Amino acid sequence: MTGKIICLGLGPGDPELMSVKSHRILTSARQVAWFRKAGRAGQARRMVQGLIHEDARELPMDYPVTTEIPLSDPRYNALLSAFYDDWTTRLSDLARNGDVVVLCEGDPFFYGSFMHLYTRLPRELVEVVPGIPGMVGCWTASGQPITWGDDILTVLPATLPEEALARRLAETDAAVVMKIGRNLPKLVRALHSAGKYDRAVLVEYGTMPEERLRPLSEVTGDVPYFSIVLIHGQGRRP
Repeated sequence: MTGKIICLGLGPGDPELMSVKSHRILTSARQVAWFRKAGRAGQARRMVQGLIHEDARELPMDYPVTTEIPLSDPRYNALLSAFYDDWTTRLSDLARNGDVVVLCEGDPFFYGSFMHLYTRLPRELVEVVPGIPGMVGCWTASGQPITWGDDILTVLPATLPEEALARRLAETDAAVVMKIGRNLPKLVRALHSAGKYDRAVLVEYGTMPEERLRPLSEVTGDVPYFSIVLIHGQGRRP
């Protein structure tokens, strides 16, 4: 091998919140890969528009499935497993010609797709550059601290069963709920059950040009994939 597979955490969306290290590696890279839904540009690629070297080879990695079949369908894991196996091999082959940069929104080790490649690759072949998680950009955009004093913060995927969501929301002082999408109606019911619906704030595209914040009670219809619900803590303060 003459190169490495380097995953860059790009941060929450605003290019100015990318680390100096990620920016330096990205702007000199000659092989750049990113995950995307087939037929879409991909959010990670949008975030680095104008930063990729004009001579770089670009490698979109198209998911074989996103929301077309439910998570509980055995085909879902089978299709994604084969996809990650394939790209593990392809990226390893590309690294014989030099470093390959893989783009990742937020932080690669926080609900990032790259984790599934990382566990398949030899450690000596991989480097991971951390990034500011998207939720940090969202709670900063809200203009309120997410936790005070001894508040306990819980991060929840909205893909959990409704009963589990309601229980964990009821138990915590502050919460970040991710992976909302089609799960919004279920999340709303869980927040009502937990008595926290009136405190919920929806942040769409945090730190990006399309950024929008609203009380969840004002939201109707669908929400974009890049949405996070915040429950701010109300704990001890001087």
